[in-house]
Amino acid sequence: MQRAATLYAGQGSVVSGADALDAHGIHLPPPDRLHILVPPHRRVHSQELVHLERTSRLPEPLVDGGVAFAPPARATIDIARRETEPERLRRLLALPVYFGLCSPDDLRAELEAGNQRGSASVREMLRSLGSMGETYLQGLARELLEMVPLPPPVWNVTICDALGRPIGMVDAWWDEVALGWQFGAGGKENRGPKMNHLALAAAGVVLVRTPPDQLRRQVRRIALELTSAFANAAKRRRPRVRALGSVPATV
Repeated sequence: MQRAATLYAGQGSVVSGADALDAHGIHLPPPDRLHILVPPHRRVHSQELVHLERTSRLPEPLVDGGVAFAPPARATIDIARRETEPERLRRLLALPVYFGLCSPDDLRAELEAGNQRGSASVREMLRSLGSMGETYLQGLARELLEMVPLPPPVWNVTICDALGRPIGMVDAWWDEVALGWQFGAGGKENRGPKMNHLALAAAGVVLVRTPPDQLRRQVRRIALELTSAFANAAKRRRPRVRALGSVPATV
């Protein structure tokens, strides 16, 4: 269907909307019509199953199987402009950030650059969601862990020592071996006395610390580092620490 529709739409056409997000790994209910972006001079018309949108802002596409798909931010905003139910809109805007496919700033930039029709509710929802920077980082981390042969961690936990005193925070935690991973808020050193990596190390926690800007650029190195750290943590006697506020690794 997608290939036939893009052949009908002509050279340079790009699939957007839910079908594009599906190509990026986010599966939404199939739309009634395939959304295709075409150059502004193209003289073709929408059909029963295909909605053609003429635009002078054709995005740089991802080509898969001979079909060009819009990048995640563009595909998301193209759907969001037409979404009228607030809860579905909230979930739609959060999904690509959650999975690390784009940042909140990418969504805002795409919204501002495009047609402003239908943008008011999207802009308000992005504002009400606040900063999703940590969600974005966690999405990148989840994506990275898909290539690492480790059990799933729990997310965003406070680690306590043997006496139950909080000593540090980690973004991901493997409780069976007391392995922590800091890549976002857990790595900040402004959380009070001993709420840092030194206190965690002193308590026997094996800790991997990753600068946020490396989550995309150093995927293979980080994967090897986590695998090695897990193996080393499994060899030693587990320290008497426990995690509070753990969040299961579910979507």
